Amino acid sequence: MPHASSSPAAPEFALDSAAAPQAPEISQLPLDVNLTFLGAAHSVTGSKYVLTLEQGYRQQRLLVDCGLFQGLKELRNRNRESLPLVAADLEAVVLTHAHIDHSGYLPKLVKDGFRGPIFCTDATADLLGILLLDSAKLQEEEAAFANAEGYSKHHPAEPLYSVADAAQVLLLLRPVAYNEPVEVTEQVQVVFRDAGHILGSAIVEMTVRGAHQTKKLVFSGDLGRYNNPVLFDPTSVTEADVLLVESTYGDRETRIQDPEAELVRLVTEAVNRGGVLLIAAFAVGRTQTLLYYLRKLRREGRLPQVPVYVDSPMGIRVTSLFQHHPFAHRLGSDNPFHFDGLTFVSDQQKSKALNRLTGPAIIISASGMCTGGRIVHHLFHRLARPQDTLLLVGYQAEGTRGRSLQDGEKKIKMFGEWVPVHCHVEELDGFSAHADRAELLRWLQGFTKAPKRTFIVHGEPAAANSLAEALRKERGWSSVIVPEYRESDVLFSGI
Repeated sequence: MPHASSSPAAPEFALDSAAAPQAPEISQLPLDVNLTFLGAAHSVTGSKYVLTLEQGYRQQRLLVDCGLFQGLKELRNRNRESLPLVAADLEAVVLTHAHIDHSGYLPKLVKDGFRGPIFCTDATADLLGILLLDSAKLQEEEAAFANAEGYSKHHPAEPLYSVADAAQVLLLLRPVAYNEPVEVTEQVQVVFRDAGHILGSAIVEMTVRGAHQTKKLVFSGDLGRYNNPVLFDPTSVTEADVLLVESTYGDRETRIQDPEAELVRLVTEAVNRGGVLLIAAFAVGRTQTLLYYLRKLRREGRLPQVPVYVDSPMGIRVTSLFQHHPFAHRLGSDNPFHFDGLTFVSDQQKSKALNRLTGPAIIISASGMCTGGRIVHHLFHRLARPQDTLLLVGYQAEGTRGRSLQDGEKKIKMFGEWVPVHCHVEELDGFSAHADRAELLRWLQGFTKAPKRTFIVHGEPAAANSLAEALRKERGWSSVIVPEYRESDVLFSGI
């Protein structure tokens, strides 16, 4: 058999290390930035914006806001859908403020494995200690009730998350002062500016550093009103490459000429009927604004001196936080809300005892959209009473009990019963915590030039499209987009 021929010896080369090509550092590679809208797109609730940074083989994801969907059942069902991401792979979360439609999904994110830092303002961190634990408790109670009554299609019904999950969130919070830059990753820096919406609310200015360019993103969060007696005006922002702006009231103006006079009229009429004035007020923000005005107007002798009850454990705890954050509002460190005749009702039995009140009296209770909390049992007892008055003072989302009452429904189902609506139903938009159309446009006027791209978010379709059209026609902004739910957009390529 012939022998196999041997291969010739490979020549030896002396490589010159100085001449060998060097692989570029990952930070020197072009950076692509994508944005995905996982909430508050064609809806007001569920705010979640995923920022994906791709550089070479490295991919990083950040989440701006992490809210629950509320209102219509089709929206609430989204809370049970799987997110198109792995929670454990998220680098960080940046929160604009503590409202549940912006923060209430955090415990589910933690339940699914997220363990990164959550950046927010100091006051937002304190509010989350109240709101998230309350949200988790409600989740557990609703699941227990569904199992006891056997009406859930899931057997057994399980809460979206637990109190333990919410407690874990609080360990991940990284509180930051207003106007102090913080490094979220090596490529992303954020600064929180006062949004004037609720205590601790923020506009997020985000700087993204690529290999060749630096870009600026601005997330408006929820913008507050100008000349609010309790909170500061929304901070003006002058420039952005990409802007996300809320549009809750993008199609209407809600500021009334004299909100104090209107409140005096409504309270006086309700008291003159001899009944109880039940005010549906959000525990965060609206309750405190109402207390400010009631205190002021009573001292001026413009309101009747009837008993006032705050029947909202969360609202009571939130009210106390204002003294701990004197630089986050206009009122300073003194107790800005106390007055004679005011009673905070924490005990559940005392809350139930209020149902026996015949008036005249004022009860401030939550939730502000009448979807849960102690106000539900007050409504159950008072909607049918023609001498009583229900006052709605905040935004009522589609699908909520408050929206049904606002729209004039003649009966409302509660606790398995249809309750006729014979009481007076009034609304007072002037105390909304959201900027209206004119105020949104006023804030947007602060930009010295149009952002390269503007996304209109956090608004029902009519409101979002109306604001978008105003920016196109009245301001000449050419790239204004109303994104769809789960839509993804390439913000920057190769920066």
